[in-house]
Amino acid sequence: MFINITDSTTANNKGSSGELVNYLEKENRLFNKNKPENWFNHTSANIEPYEVRRSIDNNIAKLCKTDAKFFLINISPSQKELKHLTDVFGASGVKDQMKFFAEKVMDEYAKNFKRDGINSAKDLLWFGKIENNRYYTYKDKEVVSGDKKRGEIKGGNQMHIQIIVSRKDINNRLKLSPMNTSRGKNTEHSKKLGQFNRLGFKQSGETLFDQLFGFDRKLNETLAFANIQQNGNIAQREQLDLLEFGNAQNNNANSFTNRLAGDVSLGLFNSTNDLLQTVGKTVSGFIEIMMEPVYPSSLGPGSVDQAEKKRKKKRKGQNQGISR
Repeated sequence: MFINITDSTTANNKGSSGELVNYLEKENRLFNKNKPENWFNHTSANIEPYEVRRSIDNNIAKLCKTDAKFFLINISPSQKELKHLTDVFGASGVKDQMKFFAEKVMDEYAKNFKRDGINSAKDLLWFGKIENNRYYTYKDKEVVSGDKKRGEIKGGNQMHIQIIVSRKDINNRLKLSPMNTSRGKNTEHSKKLGQFNRLGFKQSGETLFDQLFGFDRKLNETLAFANIQQNGNIAQREQLDLLEFGNAQNNNANSFTNRLAGDVSLGLFNSTNDLLQTVGKTVSGFIEIMMEPVYPSSLGPGSVDQAEKKRKKKRKGQNQGISR
């Protein structure tokens, strides 16, 4: 799962959103004239481009000329994840699930600010759009080698979602910037300045996908694993080694170890001993826990149970999608 937040370097987000909205309409102009992919959010699945531009551009109270007015969030499942959705919900149901997932991701985006009154996607002004293709750029090795040309469509399932989210909340009152990583010296100062943990937000996307759709993600396929391998300090790598060892004892413990790896990646444990204190007082205690059956946790009341029931219905041929 790849989730990225684009700042002004590429999004040109200090002025009107019109240019970006128009750019994200490119597939409708090229391929989907008869059946365009409409914009959506938590209230509607059929939003016109002009409504997106007008809403974002009018939600800028007390922002300076040089302030960012909006941000672009890219949600890109891997082809393995997309195949899983297809297997579970059928090809016709994948888009609905992706939209549902996007709303849940925006719930996490809102919560990450830790601001009073900003608790879910409903507190944000945002608009999402499904794109079905990706295109080769000059940076791709296939273009560099001459095997592909810049602008050619990439093969395979490339479905992803682009989301434009306003800098201001839906009431045009609070400034919300995911680029603000401020950490005040005291709690009240941090609340005033706001804060956003981008790594934590990206990791939450993986957890959401796995819990909502029953996806069995291996430890070495997680963002946390890659981040620790590339950027982790010695203590974090030692903690990851322990998680790998424990995970090898129980192939069904992925969700458990993945969650712990996410905490390790965020630097929540100062040492391996601190990590062990959360699961067992000794290494042997940790291994005992890892040998026990692991069951997925739920995002909300009955969410996993409901997903499982719907998967069973699909297998019985009663429907291929999920209705909400």
